[in-house]
Amino acid sequence: MSSPKIFSLYTLISLLGFALGEDLQSCLLSNGVLNFTSRSQSSDAAYNHFLSFSIQNLRFTKPTMEKPVMVILPETHAQLSSTILCSKETSHEIRIRCGGHSYEGLSSTGDRSFIIIDLMNLNNIHVDLETQTAWVEAGATLGETYYSIARATSDFGFSAGSCPTVGSGGHISGGGFGFLSRKYGLAADNVLDTLVINSGGEVMEREAMGEDMFWALRGGGGGNWGLVYAWKIRLLEVPKVVTVFTVSREKSRESVLELVHKWQYVGPKLEDDFYLSVFVGAGLPQARKEGISATFKGMYLGNVTYALYLINGVFPELEIEYDECLEMSWIESIVFFSGLKEGSTFENLKDRFLHDKNYFKAKSDYVRTPIPKIGLEKVLRILEEEPKGYVILDPYGGKMARIPWDSIPFPHRANTLYAIQYLVAWNKEDNSKADGYIHWLRGFYQYMTPFVSQAPRAAYVNYVDLDLGTMDMNSTDGLVQEARAWGEKYFLGNYDRLVRVKQQCDPDNVFSNPQGIPPIGALAAM
Repeated sequence: MSSPKIFSLYTLISLLGFALGEDLQSCLLSNGVLNFTSRSQSSDAAYNHFLSFSIQNLRFTKPTMEKPVMVILPETHAQLSSTILCSKETSHEIRIRCGGHSYEGLSSTGDRSFIIIDLMNLNNIHVDLETQTAWVEAGATLGETYYSIARATSDFGFSAGSCPTVGSGGHISGGGFGFLSRKYGLAADNVLDTLVINSGGEVMEREAMGEDMFWALRGGGGGNWGLVYAWKIRLLEVPKVVTVFTVSREKSRESVLELVHKWQYVGPKLEDDFYLSVFVGAGLPQARKEGISATFKGMYLGNVTYALYLINGVFPELEIEYDECLEMSWIESIVFFSGLKEGSTFENLKDRFLHDKNYFKAKSDYVRTPIPKIGLEKVLRILEEEPKGYVILDPYGGKMARIPWDSIPFPHRANTLYAIQYLVAWNKEDNSKADGYIHWLRGFYQYMTPFVSQAPRAAYVNYVDLDLGTMDMNSTDGLVQEARAWGEKYFLGNYDRLVRVKQQCDPDNVFSNPQGIPPIGALAAM
């Protein structure tokens, strides 16, 4: 599916916008930015289409949500610069949207007069095999990125997440964990340069912005430092053959308990070439019967014979068999774990529309010491209470543990065994029960308090969670201390450095959101 663009009809509609946006429209038009749509007195069809197209969590599509004055889809970095300057001039908050996967809808929502800068048309990717690098525009999805690399070579890949419709701009800004992270680190660990547009509309690369801002951009969270136009990434060697498997184990609660408990001692300790995560829930799609089950997803950078030798040597209880494994290329493994429908090929990675959208709430944790069986037994019982809920346990270790905690803002390194992602998801028919689902998830999270990281209880910024606190956007002081409530959970000891960088690169807090990083002594933006 090609990137949608707004044609002359939509531009014509946008000229009929409300008075609140008239000055902004005039500024955009006079600076050559024509590709936008605004709330219209005559027709909302175009506006509603482009507003909702990239909202991936349906919780943020309800009619009562505050809507942007305008959705702007720039097509060049010059148009990006003009859009930022026009937004500042007309006192509109800026929301930057790459793929629209913000768990709390931060790229699509606001509580004051705001605009969305949607980067979907800035999705070009240039692969340079001679230097083993690629320039990736921030509007490109992970699927588009993987596709472009695979079109150019079968010898290289990239370390990032498994969902193909996630935008590279936001994903890399928060770190970017994926199946190759135990081998090569995060996506952000493999960024060599970036082009970013600051609050003054200037386009800067690494040398011009300085090492502090470059450090902050790689893992310090999206929408804080400037508008990332493009990343220069390091391509990473992959073998001709990888081995993958997805297996469900659901004999009994006791057997699931034993497997999950043992996984804590295996997943983070496997050699770097092996990734093994586990999903646990009472309604997992891979389960062959009702009740609690565990789904193990594994990838080994090599052939099936050695993969089985390794996993059965350290985790014989899992009983992985030859016919449960598949050998394939790296790009085929991306499709295998992508969630795309059966029969999809790497061509389908270019489709940026997420077809199976739903409503969901998520939270995250980090585990530094294995959870005892008595704690896990209660976890399984909690999951049995709500079949729409589940957890994902992602193993760290490997290279993740060898990268210093302060090399980039993402700090969850040597002392982290694994990450927990808690989710509950539901469809439109069950949306009347949304409050109950979210209450269940929060209660589950509360139960886990003794078993996870402490002082602070850490979280992953790419699984943004507004339960951790939000910024009073009308406040006049104390924002740095207020933001510490979530800033230290996401960034640990890197939070104070991020505040200092924010003061240097965006002292007026132009790039802000309810859970952003404020500059020292900041007033709320506008």
